[in-house]
Amino acid sequence: MKLTIRPETPADQKAIFELNALVFGQEGESRLIDELRGTEWFIPELSIVAFAGEHLVGHILLTRLPLLGDDGKTYESLALAPMAVTTALHGLGIGGQMVRHALQEARALGFGSVIVLGHAEYYPRFGFVPASKFGIRTAYEVPDDVFMAQELTPGALAGKAGQVLYPEPFEAVS
Repeated sequence: MKLTIRPETPADQKAIFELNALVFGQEGESRLIDELRGTEWFIPELSIVAFAGEHLVGHILLTRLPLLGDDGKTYESLALAPMAVTTALHGLGIGGQMVRHALQEARALGFGSVIVLGHAEYYPRFGFVPASKFGIRTAYEVPDDVFMAQELTPGALAGKAGQVLYPEPFEAVS
C-alpha cells in the first residue's frame, strides 16, 4: 500500500481525533493529543499522519518527556504515544512505516531517546528494549517488558537512570 507520511496540519486534526477514538474505543487518546497541542511538550514535526490516497489511515505522536535522573538532574527524552492505525488495515505495515519515520525524524531533530509503554511483541522490532536496562522507571505499575526505551544516538541514556515524568495530560487517559 502506497502511503503519504508527513507531519499533521491543522486540517488533519478532526480526522486524527476520530481515528484515535475509533481505534481505541474511547476518546481518551484523542483528548490527550488535543491537550498536548500548544504545550511545551508538543513538537509539530513529530505528530505524524499516514494517508492512503485521501484517507487518513494512521497517526503517531512523539512528545517531550522529562526524565528525572537519580542524580537530581532533569533530562529530555520523547514519549511515543499514542499510535493508531485504521483497524481494518492492521497487519499491512502501516504502523511500522510510521514508527520508522517518526524515529528517523526525531533523530534528525536531535533527540537522543524515545520511551514507549506498549506491546512487548511489537516495539522490540524497532530497537526498543526494556527501559530497566537503562535504569529508567515509570510511576505506573506495568510489567518490565511493556515499558521500553530506545537510544536514537548511542549512549544517549548512559548515566541517566531515573523516573520519567509524564506530563499531566497523560494522567487523564484511562
